[in-house]
Amino acid sequence: MADYLLVLNAGSSSLKFCVYRRSDAPEWQLDVRGQIDGLGTAPRFTARRGDSDAVIKSERLIAAVRDAPSALEHLATWLRSRYGGAHVSGVGHRVVHGGPRYSRPALVTPALLDDLRELVPLAPLHQPHNLAAIEAVSERLPGVPQVACFDTSFHRGQPAVAELVPLPQDIRASGIQRYGFHGLSYEYVASILPRAAPDIAAGRVIVAHLGSGASLCALANGRSIDSTLGFTALDGLCMGTRPGALDPGVVLYLFQVMGKSPAAVEKILYKKSGLLGISGISNDMRQLLDNPAPEARLAVDYFVYRAAREIGGLAAVLGGIDGLVFTAGIGENSPEVRRRICEASAWLGIALDPDANTRGAARISRAGSRASAWVIPTNEELMIARHTNEVLGLVEARR
Repeated sequence: MADYLLVLNAGSSSLKFCVYRRSDAPEWQLDVRGQIDGLGTAPRFTARRGDSDAVIKSERLIAAVRDAPSALEHLATWLRSRYGGAHVSGVGHRVVHGGPRYSRPALVTPALLDDLRELVPLAPLHQPHNLAAIEAVSERLPGVPQVACFDTSFHRGQPAVAELVPLPQDIRASGIQRYGFHGLSYEYVASILPRAAPDIAAGRVIVAHLGSGASLCALANGRSIDSTLGFTALDGLCMGTRPGALDPGVVLYLFQVMGKSPAAVEKILYKKSGLLGISGISNDMRQLLDNPAPEARLAVDYFVYRAAREIGGLAAVLGGIDGLVFTAGIGENSPEVRRRICEASAWLGIALDPDANTRGAARISRAGSRASAWVIPTNEELMIARHTNEVLGLVEARR
């Protein structure tokens, strides 16, 4: 009889899922993947078979499917119709913030949930939805163990200066430090580098996770040394609706001079800035690249400028680079953005191969380029499945 492992990645407007299957073979095999997106606006359910693009199901949903719990209810109904009484070994979740306490994936317990709720103010765009999915699974599958996999874990163990926020010690003692995010994505890329790009796997690599949320991570021998995201997911690069690095005086000005409320400032910083704020048109890079309006061009220019500037900063931390890796939605799918960032980073020894970049080849730098450039698709869900299997295996071993 086959066992199944469910992986959930719940966001503010989508619920991504993967179902992994294991029968006689020791490895988990991806059986189904999909998502419910457009939550709160025009929800749609899509499911695909394994690693292929073959669509099993695609349908528009009723507007009542508006949040993580209702999306999970719809997903549960569909899974029951497909898998019947199949045995679910466990459920793995992406949780954006693990705080200073959780440096490894952890079994979900009431105490863990209490700790994670305290971190909601540090990740208000993500953490509430991550926790809502965990709570919804607890109600529907009360006997099935769940594992929380944190986006901050991969960055623990960085040098003290990389984690430091230069505020008074009594304030820092409350947990204020640089945490870094997108860790599941970076961990997956680091794990695959020995096979995908063995020449740089043990060297100095900058990974550019460029999507609606965007950041960079400096890897030395596969370990995180520094990253552009800090205490919250607002720092570093310009993002879809978040500003990235911002003079703290701007926030003071919003409060003291413009009279904005905390709720209004939070909305500006998390939902109205970044590409959307600059352009006034869209937070979608594809739409901005296709739009000739000067505001759209300015938004793209700033995105590239900030990425190139931060790449330079992380190169200084590493003492030079051996490779640059692009991943996530924009990084994997936009030859134009990759081209412009590589050209701006040519001083680091990157010689772009325009044809390879346009084709979306794995290696997009020329032969003989002093520092190589790559496109490696990320797979956060597989990373969550691996961690969930490991945690559940340890729990079982203790019994």
